[in-house]
Amino acid sequence: MSLRKLFKRLVIIVFIMLVLGGMVIGYGWIYWQEWMHKPLPIPKDGITIHLEKGQTLSHVLNELSQQKMLAYPKPLRWYAQLQQQTNVHQGEYFLPQGITPAALLEKLNKGEIRLYQIRFVEGWTIKQVLAALAAQDKITPDTKNLSVDEIAKKLGIENGQLEGWIFPDTYSFSRNSSDLDVLQQAHKKMRGLLDEKWKSRAENLPYKTAYEALIMASIIEKETGHASERDQIAGVFVRRLQQGIKLQTDPTVIYGMGDAYKGRIRRKDLNTPTAYNTYTIFGLPPTPIAIPSLASIDAALHPAAGNALYFVAKGDGTSEFSATLQEHNAAVRRFQLKRRSDYRSAP
Repeated sequence: MSLRKLFKRLVIIVFIMLVLGGMVIGYGWIYWQEWMHKPLPIPKDGITIHLEKGQTLSHVLNELSQQKMLAYPKPLRWYAQLQQQTNVHQGEYFLPQGITPAALLEKLNKGEIRLYQIRFVEGWTIKQVLAALAAQDKITPDTKNLSVDEIAKKLGIENGQLEGWIFPDTYSFSRNSSDLDVLQQAHKKMRGLLDEKWKSRAENLPYKTAYEALIMASIIEKETGHASERDQIAGVFVRRLQQGIKLQTDPTVIYGMGDAYKGRIRRKDLNTPTAYNTYTIFGLPPTPIAIPSLASIDAALHPAAGNALYFVAKGDGTSEFSATLQEHNAAVRRFQLKRRSDYRSAP
């Protein structure tokens, strides 16, 4: 056999090998890509995995392999190295049914840790806020042994009064987050929104500071039975402040009574002086009495115009507003006779 024929055969053999090798690689790559986007055998309710500090991608992949949920842990790790996807973040991860190997790598690299939620409701007191945090077993209770004043100082509140400074909203947190961090988030939101709204307030309001507006907003929050009347209620209280009339609002009395309040206000309670009893003091109480909504803050800073100085609950969620005491007393008699359980009036 001549050298030329031998060379020709070698070329053909090499060509065939390259073609076959390319086919193997091609089919292998296709199979790999299909596997990368094929759902892992995760249970219907999903699973939760924990990646502690110092643990690597290999730890997660091996754990899933041991649970029979990942067929090729080593090849997936090699692939992740080629794609520079090995920089995983510590935390708790929820893997839902249907997640693929590709989505798993993306979740771990982006640090899409599992988040939980807590809601602070408008009208709550700080006592209720702290109780809601304490009931969350996923949160680290760093404030457990702190007084409310100490918590306020840690949040950087100048006057040390935390009441009213938490914005009512739903907040997300990861497992083992500090309750102080959640409070800081809620306080920062309240401070930012209050400062923003204060800049665009109406003229000639009887507040010296944004904090006084926050106090008023908390009273409006507790007194409002129907959302559409919020600014009208604000108007009543603003005019009473401007005219030097006592606010005479029951929610402030209840707040001042503390644990002594058992669900009913007596005449004796209205006549007992406290720092919050607006039947005995002039002006605003010293602090907010609850956490107000953004709508109540808006109402405090943009009260409705008018001449009403009184209002009484009708019993259907709305109120009857009156400009004179005579009109108000007539309205009170009318609605008191109905003995509504939600009877409310100011004064």
